[in-house]
Amino acid sequence: MKQEVGALSKVRIVDLTDERAIYGAKLLADMGADVVRPESPDGDPLRSRGPYCEDDANEPSLWHAFFASNRRFISLDLEAQTGRDQLAGLVGNADVVLVSEGAFGAAEANLDVALDVNPALVCVECSSFGRDGPWKDFIAPDLVAGALGGSVSTTGDVDTPPLKAFGDLNFIVSGCYVAIAALSALYHAKETGQGQRVDVPVHQCIASCLEHVLMWYWYSELLGPARGQALERRGSLHWTNMYVVMQALGGSIMVTPTPDVDAQLAWLIEVGEHEDLIEPEYQDPTNQSLFVARLMEVLRTFVGTKDAEALFLEAQSRHAPYGWVLPIEKVGENPQLEARDWWRSYSIGKHVVKGPGTPYQFSETPWEMKPYLDIDVDAERVLQDLGWDDNR
Repeated sequence: MKQEVGALSKVRIVDLTDERAIYGAKLLADMGADVVRPESPDGDPLRSRGPYCEDDANEPSLWHAFFASNRRFISLDLEAQTGRDQLAGLVGNADVVLVSEGAFGAAEANLDVALDVNPALVCVECSSFGRDGPWKDFIAPDLVAGALGGSVSTTGDVDTPPLKAFGDLNFIVSGCYVAIAALSALYHAKETGQGQRVDVPVHQCIASCLEHVLMWYWYSELLGPARGQALERRGSLHWTNMYVVMQALGGSIMVTPTPDVDAQLAWLIEVGEHEDLIEPEYQDPTNQSLFVARLMEVLRTFVGTKDAEALFLEAQSRHAPYGWVLPIEKVGENPQLEARDWWRSYSIGKHVVKGPGTPYQFSETPWEMKPYLDIDVDAERVLQDLGWDDNR
């Protein structure tokens, strides 16, 4: 009998997701859940997404190997009754079904029937805009989802176009919400025996992450630096004007005098670079906004003469939360990640590649990366190997 590892090792999940929710399935699979991802006989189109091993489109997709990690892949012909019966068997014996609207098997899963058969089943359905509303039939790739959800509006500077976020960031957000929803509903089901259908629209996931942007819209009359209801695009600049990416020698650094402005001022005085910040004008509490503006000007000059890495380390030693802006190659070499053994080996066919590890660590249920498997066309044998039956 195989050893069970992972916090979710006894949870059975059917993965019928696309880009909008596949990261959520990954998070649950990587926590040890027994996850099956059905594909059509023609294969999952996500297998063709680059980048590829050895930068060769004929080699396996690194994108798919990462986002579809720790899963069994099963080929189902849903044009045939046998395939539909096999899908019904998977869904009927699952604890959780993750569905993206329009993805392979989503329509054929018959979730209403599955819930009647198994009232404890958790169904998490991710769509672009939800099951109702005037936009329910609209389509939205990642960039469009970010544009319509508001996240793109906040990027770039006031005099530049909005920017595309790195990677499929908007769908990473919706994937996280899918995983959170699945765990919440699964806990409820285990406690009460009652499953439920959870609706996770990407649009609402993005809007929920706008934080102070929407607060600015509704309450701008209460905010001192507000010039209108819309928070203008301002690159790295936080709405308080106290978090700014500044250019240092050899790189950039996120600089903030918070949470201890007095300590920051004392540091500048200590090194003799405080300029006029101790003048009475700036010490008057009624001139706080003027003081902040001048402080950030002084800091920009201060930072511009310092080596980025050395300044970051000194600031952290003083408990000032500066952040060295690391390019990807520096993240790949980061000593903090290396010290915590975060990078993991991904076995992808004949290839072994280095890739991201888990974003969490459990003391009693260790995480593991299983080999990336090819699709198995013998669906019946896979179903038997899984051992999914009605003995819950």
